[in-house]
Amino acid sequence: MKKIQIINGPNLNLLGRREPGVYGAAPFDDCLASLRRRHPEVQIDYFQSNIEGELIDCIHRVGFDYDGIILNAGAYTHTSIALQDAIRAVPAPVVEVHISNVHAREAFRHVSMIASACRGVVCGFGMDSYRLALEGLLGAE
Repeated sequence: MKKIQIINGPNLNLLGRREPGVYGAAPFDDCLASLRRRHPEVQIDYFQSNIEGELIDCIHRVGFDYDGIILNAGAYTHTSIALQDAIRAVPAPVVEVHISNVHAREAFRHVSMIASACRGVVCGFGMDSYRLALEGLLGAE
């Protein structure tokens, strides 16, 4: 059984309540349940933290044993060289994910400090961005 880790960063614990016009009205638990129903052959684990070091620790913890990581680093995407280094330190492929189209938002969101270390980037498809990332990882052999 393949193992995929989803990691969500700061403020994503508020999905469903935080800026629903940008991030939608559904909590992340709904997305996670949908992914697990759609892909019962995959072990999908989930971790969320508002703390950069905890995101790095999670990447280190799973990055040598899991088949892939889906990472929505939130605002750390645009600031964290430490996350980029963590991604480069592990063999598991990482897909950067964003719910909104970051390129249609504020200019500071147009630059990703982690994209160059990731296998790919999915943004702008709402919660479906996670499904697209998962299917990308599963199809990348």
